[in-house]
Amino acid sequence: MNGESLNILNDRLKKLKAQFPEIFTEELIDMEKLKATFTDNINFNNERYVLNWAGKSDAFKTLQIPTTATLKPQPKESVNFDTTENVFIEGENLEVLKVLQKSYYGKIKCIIIDPPYNTGNDSFIYPDSFKENNADYEKRFGDKDEEGYLMKEGMFRKNSKESGHYHSNWLSMMYPRLFLAKNLLRDDGVIFVHIDDNEVHNLRMIMNEIFGEENFVANFLWKKKGTTSNVEGAQVSSLTDSTLCYRRSEDTIIKPRIKEKETRSYPYKDNEGLYRTTGIEKKDSGSYKRETMKFKIIGQLRRIGKRWQIGEKTARKLENKNRFIFDGEKILLKIYDFEDKNTTSARPNLLFEHGSTDSASNTIKKLFDGKEELFDNPKPVKLIKELISFSTDNNDTILDFFAGSGTTAQAVLELNKEDGGNRKFILVQLPELCYENSEAYKAGYKTIADISKERIRRVIKKIEKEQAEAQKQKEEQLDFGDNPESKPLDLGFKAFRLAPSNFKIWRGSNINEDNLTQQLEIFTNPVHEGSIHENILYELILKAGYLLTDKIIENGELKIVNDELILIIETRDMQKAVDKALSLIQSQQSIKKVIILDILFKNNDQLKTNTVLQMRDAGVEFKTI
Repeated sequence: MNGESLNILNDRLKKLKAQFPEIFTEELIDMEKLKATFTDNINFNNERYVLNWAGKSDAFKTLQIPTTATLKPQPKESVNFDTTENVFIEGENLEVLKVLQKSYYGKIKCIIIDPPYNTGNDSFIYPDSFKENNADYEKRFGDKDEEGYLMKEGMFRKNSKESGHYHSNWLSMMYPRLFLAKNLLRDDGVIFVHIDDNEVHNLRMIMNEIFGEENFVANFLWKKKGTTSNVEGAQVSSLTDSTLCYRRSEDTIIKPRIKEKETRSYPYKDNEGLYRTTGIEKKDSGSYKRETMKFKIIGQLRRIGKRWQIGEKTARKLENKNRFIFDGEKILLKIYDFEDKNTTSARPNLLFEHGSTDSASNTIKKLFDGKEELFDNPKPVKLIKELISFSTDNNDTILDFFAGSGTTAQAVLELNKEDGGNRKFILVQLPELCYENSEAYKAGYKTIADISKERIRRVIKKIEKEQAEAQKQKEEQLDFGDNPESKPLDLGFKAFRLAPSNFKIWRGSNINEDNLTQQLEIFTNPVHEGSIHENILYELILKAGYLLTDKIIENGELKIVNDELILIIETRDMQKAVDKALSLIQSQQSIKKVIILDILFKNNDQLKTNTVLQMRDAGVEFKTI
């Protein structure tokens, strides 16, 4: 079994070969055949519109390198670990995105991220492709303090405007992450990326390249503050930030804005019932001019420069039903409450009533018992709820791999409470150290990830308290209702941490006399000393392509995942465990795959060979590691 993440290049080649086998020769793309097949669609002119920057080729190589890393479960950091479908992952997000490729490919409905804006004061992780190779980058990724946290002076680099590669560094950081994120989206998926004026132009260009210009949906403008501020040297004060929205494909649907009937007022009443009124005039000029729409209605002409919106035949029918009134100035049409319907309109790109930076800070302050400034420039929950509400359905999964303070998790949990939905979140946050002079550090939070997790815990407690109070009030009023009980909310999250593989990695390209013996030991025992069974279990689940939240049933030595996968990672009697697995396969037709640690066969080649044959006869895929 391959212990690496999905190989992006190989995956794309397989898809290309499936569509165009004629352009391949001996498993490689034949350029002559490619030209012959697409003669009219190949641009041979070197002068063309293209986005390029110093380090782009290195950024593309970075995303193609598979990872052997895994995710280590952290039950003590979690809430309702065994039952929840929400996930929080602590780790460098590029590596995490690679780890998730096999399991979550094409499964995410909505991605919302708030990356560094590249203001000149940001510190973020990027390989300096002009000075270091990938080995240096990986070495720097290992720069941690005694407690295992990434050190600021190691991975994190300030990208100042004085840098000769100021924009290039930011693009090299963003490109591979956005590329891998696209793979995780469903065909009807959508991505929102927050940004300001510093990089909105460059972000738009790389999004066009990765997602396709035809999949641009909108540049939503969010009003982040209500008043202008005096910034030294600035002649214009920016009140808005951008949120770029792209779809995965034309299957994506952005829900229209709905004006619900229930929100309308029906202030008038006649023998037919309650009604409201609406005008029926339209301007009568240019392309709107209609000579046939200027007749009298209940003896009144339309106003000067106007015409009616309805034809004469329709008007006469409505006249006979006493549907018109004259208010002394114009004709109005009665709309009764029993005939009114919800109306829809295209969604505006202005988000001016969805919270501000100040309101977002106040939300965090209130959650954390009045503690000041735990997190800089958070996004308001109201904004994220709005994005989620018009781009997802009640059972969808939302991913945020620049999780920050955890706003996306709060938005998902609150939306579910409001409408009874079962949306799931996956949050990824780097264990970035808080500065020792920061309010967060003084409050006991060593990393940004610590703040994120604690915020989610507090939101869960807040919702639980609100539910208990609502239930108590209902019981006191003896309002037991006739409605069926709603499905319990998923108030929890499974915490994981990015970690090296539990399995020793065969490095054939680096073998020499000094490490040959060490490499050969992999065949004796591939598991690292000290690896615990739960960590191995989740690594195998991920690398077999299953979700972190799939149901796990323990049946003695057998771990059954999602009723499809049997894992055997510990047993005292291998023959008994194999027999038990075969019996389960016969009784449970849904089993598709069996994975066993090779070391459990204890060099019994006959038992292993028999197991291979028996699994083949049973019609299931069998692998050892």
